[in-house]
Amino acid sequence: MAEGYDYIIVGGGSSGCVLANRLTEDASCRVLLLEAGGKDSHPLIHMPVGFAKMTTGPHTWGLVTAPQKHANDREIPYAQARVIGGGSSINAEVFTRGNPADYDRWAQDEGCDGWSFEEIKKYFLKSEGNTFLAGDWHGTDGELGVSNVPQPQQMTRAFVQACQQRGIPYNPDFNGALQEGSGVYQTNTKNGKRCSAAVGYLRPAMKRSNLTVKTGCQVNRIVIEKGRATGVDYEDKSGRHRVQATTEVLLTSGAIGSPKAMMLSGLGPAAHLREHGIDVVQDLPGVGENLNDHFGVDIVAELTGHQSLDKYGKPHWMVWAGAQYYLFGTGPVTSNVVEGGAFWYADQSHPVPDLQFHFLAGAGAEAGVPSVPRGSSGITLNSYTLRPKARGTVKLSSADPAALPIVDPNFLGHPDDLKTSVEGVKISREIFEQAALQKHIRKIRFPDESVRTQSDYEAYTRQYGRTSYHPTCTCKMGADTDSMAVVDPQLRVRGVDGLRICDSSTMPSLVGSNTNAPTIMIGEKAADMIRGNR
Repeated sequence: MAEGYDYIIVGGGSSGCVLANRLTEDASCRVLLLEAGGKDSHPLIHMPVGFAKMTTGPHTWGLVTAPQKHANDREIPYAQARVIGGGSSINAEVFTRGNPADYDRWAQDEGCDGWSFEEIKKYFLKSEGNTFLAGDWHGTDGELGVSNVPQPQQMTRAFVQACQQRGIPYNPDFNGALQEGSGVYQTNTKNGKRCSAAVGYLRPAMKRSNLTVKTGCQVNRIVIEKGRATGVDYEDKSGRHRVQATTEVLLTSGAIGSPKAMMLSGLGPAAHLREHGIDVVQDLPGVGENLNDHFGVDIVAELTGHQSLDKYGKPHWMVWAGAQYYLFGTGPVTSNVVEGGAFWYADQSHPVPDLQFHFLAGAGAEAGVPSVPRGSSGITLNSYTLRPKARGTVKLSSADPAALPIVDPNFLGHPDDLKTSVEGVKISREIFEQAALQKHIRKIRFPDESVRTQSDYEAYTRQYGRTSYHPTCTCKMGADTDSMAVVDPQLRVRGVDGLRICDSSTMPSLVGSNTNAPTIMIGEKAADMIRGNR
């Protein structure tokens, strides 16, 4: 006989951790959380600077995109977390929640009643445990730790000054009443350590006897009986298992994992399912469609000396930094690398910023990003179009649950995306040319002096752009009249009872910022809807 729970959560990422915590606040509610990856026991996960080592390796799925026809047919590395805590365990810890206009668009233009900024703001504040800011725009008691970078790097401070010299004013709070400007990001850290959703939400909840967490579990399918989700088939190292959900199955496997799980369960575009010999349980044409991600383009400069975090790549400095962190909880290990940033305009006629910048106090920190000559130190500035118009897909490669899906973000698939991306590269270069940074820069290595014309910039953008790790919208929510909407505004899957999707895949469109805080907000709102506390 199958083991039974009230709720089964499929996916231990940011939203899954939130749901596990909130639902088990009711001691009578039995919850099972299934995660494909392992525990977050690797020490680099918890060191803020460890982000630089997390974009490849065993804590990711090892995905690459389908050849990107608008980006020189490159197969671009596509880091997606495979560890408890999901993206919040391996990301750059940057805390931004998007512009209020993003959520008003969801509610007013995209059929998502109840998701305007005024209606969801309380969930952002509920989740936020800010150690510095407070007031109408910030929460101080939430599970998600938020703090200032304790000692911003010299190059980060110079970057913020250079932005101001370029005409991008200083902004001390990107999550306040005004998003535009430049400054130092707040981060999802607490007491010098990463505060992932696993740390902030799941770890306290695991003390409760009504929560069961199982890692290393490959979900094969959601069991649908007579139009209702009744359980989950999965396998782990001990074999295959079936567990029953007496109330609901909650899918929180992210914008790549959730559509894959849906399609393996017979829920998706009928023709695509039949291609792989999967019986169609419910024809949902929007599953795996509408993939929307930020396409980031880096520029890299070599410094005159060792003024950046690259200095700590040398063994003796690495030992010094490690000792400082372990003895005192201070020093460069407390840096998230991506310390500085900005929200600004490629097109000044837009009502809200259309570009975001991430400044890295180092070079070559992430997989696939160009670097500086060996032995030198460098800095990196990444920019991306905040609301790209191109849409991509997630497709099955086979009916084998262990097979990776085919991910095609269709980067630069709309001409406006290329135009805005090029402006981001031009502005990045202008920032590096300001006095505050120029005095530290020996040479801008990427793009070099040969990149001057519009066509040069377009070619550079196509060659060096990459994912910014923000896939969304592949099981989007919307009104009944939207044939591509997979879930309704209560996150219930259309045509199937007892099944909700509660993660970034349900966003109707991409928000203008990093996506971890919005995903946690979705988990918080979903928990209230599930419990009837709307």
